[in-house]
Amino acid sequence: MKLLFVADPLEAFKTYKDTTYTMMREATRRGHTIAACEPRHMHWESGQKVRAQVREIVLTGEQNVWFTEATVRDAEIAEFDAVLMRKDPPFDAEFIYATHLLEQAEREGACVINSPQALRNHPEKLAVMEFPQFVGPTLVTRSAEDVRRFHAEHGDIVLKPLDGMGGMGIFRVGPDGLNLGSITETLNHNGATTFMVQKFLPEITAGDKRVVIIDGEPAPFVLARIPQGTEVRGNLAAGGKGVAQPITDSDRATARAIGKVLSARGLLLIGLDIIGTKVTEINVTSPTGFREILDQTGCDVPALYIDAIEKAAKRA
Repeated sequence: MKLLFVADPLEAFKTYKDTTYTMMREATRRGHTIAACEPRHMHWESGQKVRAQVREIVLTGEQNVWFTEATVRDAEIAEFDAVLMRKDPPFDAEFIYATHLLEQAEREGACVINSPQALRNHPEKLAVMEFPQFVGPTLVTRSAEDVRRFHAEHGDIVLKPLDGMGGMGIFRVGPDGLNLGSITETLNHNGATTFMVQKFLPEITAGDKRVVIIDGEPAPFVLARIPQGTEVRGNLAAGGKGVAQPITDSDRATARAIGKVLSARGLLLIGLDIIGTKVTEINVTSPTGFREILDQTGCDVPALYIDAIEKAAKRA
């Protein structure tokens, strides 16, 4: 197959932990060809198909210079057997525009994974609100008054932006309410921006578990991101320690229930975040954790995912 990865700049990849790289490596091992572009390289002229300036690459197997560039060319998106949308957040206007271009490419015959429409319809923080049975107390608002009420009710809370990633912009406010007003102003930009507030879950000390769901089925191992020192964030980007663990029966049941609904909407790959037994986020743009699970357990999540890509491309 010919695969196109729509992602961040290749030069920024940290191959020792990058999930997109593990996908590329497994695809290459199977004989598939690899090309890549950034969303900014896509373009659409009236009367023509959606195209992109793509880089056809060959993996070297080295860590530093990990690929060589075979050619750079302007290509129709629909000429590829599968297009993997792997752009990291922020989930901003440019991300939305990219999904519109990819949706047009779908109409032209492209197999795009995850579905562009599903990406648009499932912002990663907001998506949890569809599944209240699995979620702890959560508020989405831009109102300072709402936040004060939520804090008075729950005492210990976490506040975070809707478009962040890697733990960026997350705050914890305890029962004393110290700096609650200032933090609210920072996140809502004086009432102009919507953000999320959740009851603090003390189970975070055991880790924020990333459950990888592929075509509705959770992988047999999860990656628990454990906060270090005085940090409350378990995100690896925020210094958390990643420890792979067998999935629990409870987490498997939760993942299957959510995965069944979302895979039917075109979300082939989901990264479910669970603290204790409560889902906190549903990651769909560029879920990670493949490399850590593979390295620590031998569970070949990249192979499971490329299996699913091959099946999806045949169905398209």
